[in-house]
Amino acid sequence: MDMTAGNFLEADHLTKRYARSAGLFSGADNGARFAAVDDVSFAVTRGETFAIVGESGCGKTTLARMLLRLIDPDSGQLRFDGRDLLALRGGDLRAQRRHMQMIFQDPFASLNPRMRVGRIVAEPLAIHEPQSSASERSERAAAMLRRVGLAEDAANRYPHEFSGGQRQRIGIARALILRPNLIVADEPVSALDVSIGAQILLLLQELQQEFALTYVFISHSLPVVAQIATRIAVMRAGKFLEIGPAAAILHHPNHPYTRELLSAVPALPA
Repeated sequence: MDMTAGNFLEADHLTKRYARSAGLFSGADNGARFAAVDDVSFAVTRGETFAIVGESGCGKTTLARMLLRLIDPDSGQLRFDGRDLLALRGGDLRAQRRHMQMIFQDPFASLNPRMRVGRIVAEPLAIHEPQSSASERSERAAAMLRRVGLAEDAANRYPHEFSGGQRQRIGIARALILRPNLIVADEPVSALDVSIGAQILLLLQELQQEFALTYVFISHSLPVVAQIATRIAVMRAGKFLEIGPAAAILHHPNHPYTRELLSAVPALPA
């Protein structure tokens, strides 16, 4: 794939391998390795929602973490906003990370239960803008909590006092507090019931327009990505099987596996 200047995020031949764990009775690991992400290439343009869809274990989360340099690929190239992301180290990498944030799958596990919500949301500011005052950070956190639809007193409460959907709103507020350009959302509604998940998807779409965000949206659910994606990549066993505009993938898929996934869905949103 040509690394084109017009693209916002570019992945070229990304590969990540892990040792295959030995079975209970099979003795020591024999050195066998498997590719969690296997030679994956794609590009994301500014402002779009690029969805990666596939079954659990196909490598989606490993890929998501590589895009944010939470883990490094074994091989391949990664560029973000024209910069070689894999070449960044130390302070340069930390500075770049403020522009790339993640919304996690599990709103219960991703929030520190011992911290008040206002401090959770303001924590990225303390890390990336240490010159800001505590009162300024608190004010910005409170404003962001209000923007994601939480009550005025949310900042002074603890995560366990909120529902799953509210906790995911807290996670979204934390991800947006630094005003990033790119959000990687890893199954952000899979732990929520359908109606609450639909509200979160609507919020994400509103925030995308308001803050000019680019999304990489990870999901196992075609009905979910049908509501939010501009383009879709179908992933299986570490590989991308097909990539295309959402309408084409959902209504005119080329790969048999995509057709198999679609056949298991009763109906897609119009």
